[in-house]
Amino acid sequence: MPLLRNRLNLLAEDTASRILLGITRGIEKESLRVTPAGTIAQTPHSSLLGSALTHPQITTDFSEALLEFITPPSTNANEILQTLEDIHRFTYQQIGNEILWTSSMPCQLSGESDIPVGKYGSSNIGAMKHTYRLGLGHRYGRLMQTIAGIHYNFSVPDELMELLRKNEKSTLSPQDFKTENYFSLIRNFRRHFWLLLYLFGASSGICRSFVKGRDHQLIQFDADEHSLYLPYATSIRMSDLGYQSKAQDKLTVCYNSLQSYIRTLGETLAEPYPGYESIGLKDSAGDYKQLNLNILQIENEFYSPIRPKRTARPGQSPLRALQAAGVEYIEVRCIDLNPFLPLGIDRAQVDFMDIFLLTCLLSKSAPTDQHEYHHILENQRLMVHNGRSPDFKLHSREGMRSFSDWGHSIFKEMYPVAQLLDQQHQTTRYQEVLGKLEKLIDDPSLTPSAKILETMRETGQTYFKVAMGHALKSREYFLQEKLAPETTRKYELMAAESLRRQKNIEASDTLSFDQFLAAHHQQYDFKV
Repeated sequence: MPLLRNRLNLLAEDTASRILLGITRGIEKESLRVTPAGTIAQTPHSSLLGSALTHPQITTDFSEALLEFITPPSTNANEILQTLEDIHRFTYQQIGNEILWTSSMPCQLSGESDIPVGKYGSSNIGAMKHTYRLGLGHRYGRLMQTIAGIHYNFSVPDELMELLRKNEKSTLSPQDFKTENYFSLIRNFRRHFWLLLYLFGASSGICRSFVKGRDHQLIQFDADEHSLYLPYATSIRMSDLGYQSKAQDKLTVCYNSLQSYIRTLGETLAEPYPGYESIGLKDSAGDYKQLNLNILQIENEFYSPIRPKRTARPGQSPLRALQAAGVEYIEVRCIDLNPFLPLGIDRAQVDFMDIFLLTCLLSKSAPTDQHEYHHILENQRLMVHNGRSPDFKLHSREGMRSFSDWGHSIFKEMYPVAQLLDQQHQTTRYQEVLGKLEKLIDDPSLTPSAKILETMRETGQTYFKVAMGHALKSREYFLQEKLAPETTRKYELMAAESLRRQKNIEASDTLSFDQFLAAHHQQYDFKV
């Protein structure tokens, strides 16, 4: 690993000794609103929380009941966790006796019709967001869309990229070098993200209601007729019962360059899919059932554990933003909510994510071929179903490799990165986090996925009752301490401003929805 070693040596020099303090991260966390009885809330998104269309920190994902909390990007890890905590406390002040579900797999579900699709007002962009979600419901079923997770956004300072570019005498422009290195990060991440599924996967069991009427390979949990599981599962959320799609099974999106990524993903946005054509574009009343009849309605429909990202202008599609200005940051999408933690994530996990992603960025990253691409998908499948099984093996370039051996090898690569972060932050926290988490490789009982099943077995409670217990404990945590008055006021003003912005957007529309949608679809005519 000469590249990693050389880059670490460069960053360790005095002239660059503080550059890693500029690592920026942000968290997007989803949580279902549920009733005190543990069913999905039927109430609309509260206006006290603001507009789901325009609020910068409190919005909804698929459902009116699926809240999404967004922290502004920050170089201070404690700051993003404090912001996330403030958002939770403010939300609990506004939602009455409802509860925020703390597990990735949902509460008791009685059927598709009880899952309200998110609404975003009467503007064209609001109608598009709503129609996109209607399309997801028609294509994959609404049950799948009740799953919650955490997205972790990550970037390094431009000064770091420029230091590497000059040291390596790259002829690329600063932005092209930055983009190329973020795609290197993505390729390395995809090769190794099974480690995150093992360490942080927390969805090893589910409520039987989630798979009612669907084919599955889950088995009954002991004598519990209400709960299903797999004995060695880590993250059912990331299995074929979760964020997966048969229509996307044959897609090969290439991460070897920005151009290949835009080309291969862009092609799917213009390719019709027979199964979706049979759904139809509009219903008998002339209302849209989905945005189009193609494999993907928009690029966000492509289920991937990591995405290259660029902040888009209003009305600009994500791929167009990437094409115009390159990668700005990456978004990790494979993290389960940890129900044992009030926020679903803690500082130790944030620190580990920074170490892991920085190692992926600084290490050599060969292009991925078709053979490796399929091994990556197979490793995901193996890990989510059997990751804690004895003598577990995964596909590597050299053949089947012991999970334990490969896992320890990755940790070995990360320790010098952790040491450098400790030096720059004047702490020992990063190396301590690695030491603590590395123990999980040799002791699967320490993983969140194992602890959930252990709790069910020890208490004799169903998955639902155990999950409900975690949710109630979290609710108590957030309600036992009120927000400072000035913080409450800040979020009240933010909510009011978001409602005002939504009205302004609605008043400024000049196109019909058909015209608006046609103009949006034109963005996917890529020439790269």
